[in-house]
Amino acid sequence: MLGSVPHWLAVMVIGAIPISELRGAIPVAMGIYGMGPLEAYFLSVLGNLIPVVPLLLYLEPVSGYLRRYHIFDIFFTWLFARTRRNHTENFEKYGLFALTLFVAVPLPVTGAWTGCAAAFVFGIKFKHSLPAIAAGVMIAGVIVTVLTMTGMGLADLIFGV
Repeated sequence: MLGSVPHWLAVMVIGAIPISELRGAIPVAMGIYGMGPLEAYFLSVLGNLIPVVPLLLYLEPVSGYLRRYHIFDIFFTWLFARTRRNHTENFEKYGLFALTLFVAVPLPVTGAWTGCAAAFVFGIKFKHSLPAIAAGVMIAGVIVTVLTMTGMGLADLIFGV
């Protein structure tokens, strides 16, 4: 898919894509492209942060526009209700720290994209949500980099890869 693209750019693109984000970019950078941990970390974090500003700025107007269509209104109503139901207690209790932790934990459906959606749903202002999400992305990057290095080291030890 990204075969003709320079490796550094491919890593940034993978980092920017929802679902994979840096959780996919760092292992690809280190395992497939042979990048060192620091290069993989910085390119992946940068790629993961690229969509954050547009998402935070435009999620509300875009969702408002799309809600004019019944199918999107149903989807956004379900998504926002589910998000509020599952996370209101944590956001009320821990505030911005909850947003940072939510983004920092490298699990499926957590990350910068979902963090932007959560910031929108809970009405967290741009000036507060951007640093919280950026901190979460950087923490997640450290965790994924360490896990990738550990996994690659174990694979080398066990299989001599």
